[in-house]
Amino acid sequence: MIVFDLDNLHSKFINLNDKDSSKKEQTFLSLFKKCFTIRDVEKMHSRVIKLGFDQNLYVIGKIIVFCAVNERGLMDYAVSVFEKIENPDGFLWNTMIRGFGRIGQVESVFDYYKRMQEMGELADNFTFSFLLKVSGQLGLVMLGKQIHCIAMKHGLEGHVFVRNTLIHMYGMFKELGTAHQLFEDIPRSDLVAWNTIIDCHVYSGKYKEALELFLKMRQNEIKPDEATLVVTLSACAALGALDFGRWVHSCIDHTRYSSIVLVSNSLIDMYAKCGAVEEAYRTFSKMNDRNIVTWNTMILGLAAHGHTNEALTLFSKMLDEKLESPNDVTFLGVLCACSHGGMVEEGRKYFNNMSKDYHIHPNIKHYGCMVDILGRAGLIAEAYELVRSMPMKCNAIVWRTLLAACRVHDSVELGEQVRRHLLELEPDHSSDYVLLANMHASAGQWNDAARIRRSMRERGVQKPSPGNSFIGTMPKTRPIKACCRASNNSSLFC
Repeated sequence: MIVFDLDNLHSKFINLNDKDSSKKEQTFLSLFKKCFTIRDVEKMHSRVIKLGFDQNLYVIGKIIVFCAVNERGLMDYAVSVFEKIENPDGFLWNTMIRGFGRIGQVESVFDYYKRMQEMGELADNFTFSFLLKVSGQLGLVMLGKQIHCIAMKHGLEGHVFVRNTLIHMYGMFKELGTAHQLFEDIPRSDLVAWNTIIDCHVYSGKYKEALELFLKMRQNEIKPDEATLVVTLSACAALGALDFGRWVHSCIDHTRYSSIVLVSNSLIDMYAKCGAVEEAYRTFSKMNDRNIVTWNTMILGLAAHGHTNEALTLFSKMLDEKLESPNDVTFLGVLCACSHGGMVEEGRKYFNNMSKDYHIHPNIKHYGCMVDILGRAGLIAEAYELVRSMPMKCNAIVWRTLLAACRVHDSVELGEQVRRHLLELEPDHSSDYVLLANMHASAGQWNDAARIRRSMRERGVQKPSPGNSFIGTMPKTRPIKACCRASNNSSLFC
């Protein structure tokens, strides 16, 4: 909310003569810093028009930046302001392109880029960075490659902003070979380039290679920042590389990064996903500042490993102390805990409280948890009715959860009904055939079991390849000792 009197402001501007236009401009710019909502900006815009600054690109640019880039802004208002400008400069065109990219309006992004060219405004490194970012985020492969070619023609491929965005774009396309080539062509890669190429590998599921790149980065004496640590820890979590994660944690300790909530959240997530729940909770307990992600990660971590009481106690503590308001992810962790603990009544209570007390509408994952809770308890008919009453279309995962419950509790007739729903969604999923065949076999219905097995063979349905186990070891590389001589050496990261 604006904390100044706009009418008083107008009278002060009237008292300034035409030679004081620069003072007026500076006054406007300083007052824009006090705008926090779109309503504040609208009020300022009305004064800008009345005082004849509606064609001042610097002043009007502040309005467009707020509306197009700020999360509290409104892109439609940015468009209405922009379209009244007689000669917008490159900065304003770029801001509009960036704004449309932020809200995912692809057609408008490239429409404004085309109009920009028609108006004779040259695209620069910022223009191409925004266009490439949109192409990568939305998976527009051919369009992204065309923009890459145009950037090359403009001689901007080697610009640091454009090059890093190109690496990111090809990473989003999962074309790691091209991303690597672009990265290797940089004479001296900066931290942003390293973070980008590591993130590309994590996004593409190449976690081992991501950790190797992190070590190579340290070998090149590039100091990581919080973005590096977060993406590296996510690779450790996905890979189950607990020792590597512990080593990264030892490097973080006693540095300024140990107090950053985002980094601590990543540590908790890594430890929880690697099965080291006690270390996750120890990290959680040491945090001075926590956000909702912190609480959610710890609750989910405890729930996933069967620590039902601890997860629900932590949830109660969050509510009792009014530290954070729960969101949909919080309740997902709570329902997961109830499922692992066989707490049917508690699960029903939390599921109902979501919408009743917190106005959170359950999504497909919450319904899936409730089906699992009821299915584990043998309440198959109730679980089936819950699925049928869902306000959204049920997916194969939830139906398969119910089918597994039918198998455990020998509910053959309902299992056949559930199987018919699965045939419509995923007709060739091998586990569905196996579950139903085993269900008939357990009930002594050998002809039906044979029929399902025969149907599986006739359709050419194959079981997936068997899983693999591996033993992870810390890479035998010199940079480990070099970059982490002692955990209390804060200069390693600062």
